[in-house]
Amino acid sequence: MSVSPVVGPLKLVLCIAAGIWLGVVALGLTGWLLFKILPAEQTQALGKAATELTAPPATQVKPEADNPMFDQYRQILRDSEARQAQEAEQAERQRSFNGPKCQFWMQQNQTAPSDKSRAAIYQFCG
Repeated sequence: MSVSPVVGPLKLVLCIAAGIWLGVVALGLTGWLLFKILPAEQTQALGKAATELTAPPATQVKPEADNPMFDQYRQILRDSEARQAQEAEQAERQRSFNGPKCQFWMQQNQTAPSDKSRAAIYQFCG
């Protein structure tokens, strides 16, 4: 009688999974038993510590308007955003000015100025 080669590894994996599961259950039961055996004062202290850890801290938070450093940070941030927007607008204008349609109409306007060429320059060159 021959044994399938798959049975060996499958059996090993199942045994490892069962061992891990039983280990977790044993740790949980051990912790629960130790908690039940402890005197009442220690369990109350543990319960109090657990509630302090889970409860959010009750610290007094200053309003943002009273903090001059935060106001300075917000002003710097606004200035930076305004500068970036201005630089992006300038880059867009430069890109449209260097575009082929703009260059064509600029050349047309230099060669034979007309209302049509001026309108096209405003349209394609910004």
